[in-house]
Amino acid sequence: MTSSLIINPPGQQGPGRTPPAAVAALDLAIARRAAGRLPGDHLAAGVGAGTELQQLRPYVEGDDLRQLDAAASARTNEPHVRLHVPERALTTWVLLDISPSMAFGSDTRLKSDVAAGAATVISRLATRRGGRIGLMRWGSDEEILVPPRGGRNALGSIDRTIRAGVAADGTQPVCDFDHAIRRLGLLARQPGLVAIVSDFRDTSNWPRALSALAHRHRVIAVEVSDPREHSLPDAGSIVVRDPETGRDLEINTGSRKLREAYAAQEAKRREYLRSTFRRSRVKHVPVMTNRDWLRDLGTGIR
Repeated sequence: MTSSLIINPPGQQGPGRTPPAAVAALDLAIARRAAGRLPGDHLAAGVGAGTELQQLRPYVEGDDLRQLDAAASARTNEPHVRLHVPERALTTWVLLDISPSMAFGSDTRLKSDVAAGAATVISRLATRRGGRIGLMRWGSDEEILVPPRGGRNALGSIDRTIRAGVAADGTQPVCDFDHAIRRLGLLARQPGLVAIVSDFRDTSNWPRALSALAHRHRVIAVEVSDPREHSLPDAGSIVVRDPETGRDLEINTGSRKLREAYAAQEAKRREYLRSTFRRSRVKHVPVMTNRDWLRDLGTGIR
């Protein structure tokens, strides 16, 4: 059920075109980022059919004759069988930020448009080669979770959740970003790939939770931003709204001192994000509303 505080924000344009060639190139980049090898090489617990050798031992009655190893049998003059570690599909999780600040945009599209595009593309790539995709939506008055599934059936639920909209201004989220990351860490039990799509403007103490998540999974941080968030224009007195609280504030952007202070604070925040991702060994992929986000996504993941 859709929350009453979820809206389709004014100015919503959608993510735009996703050329097949660009998506195909991103497919290989995601595969390399996921595990440094193709998903067919991911290992599961136990012994059975697979590509990774687990054990080479003498044949005993009841063994599968198809597992006989001719070379080992010839060397030892005794039948030997090869046992393998079974393969499993890679599970990818997307943590999608739909907090009120994601509805902002001053150029071609909103941050929520770009976030939806990135989440959709990653979801589609995740189901290739037998992979599974799960999604958790954060930033509204309720937690929405789509458990990991594979194939076309999974994408229908994922797409509907992504397209549902963003939280209205002043919405109090059911949990902060720190809690959302920790919650995802509990849900993602097997090592896999986690893509966090957000503007990373939450002020909770989330870096420690991110480090813990990255210790077990390969994590991609897709940071969505707008150029007007990096610096203020000289536009005189304007009224701005804090989307997280819904409060309006009149500021004088004609003040050079104010513009410089804002730009310095924003530069400090961006450097803090970069250093946090480096320390946590998280792949930082910045994308912007006024650029080709699909190209930047592919370039950043490689």
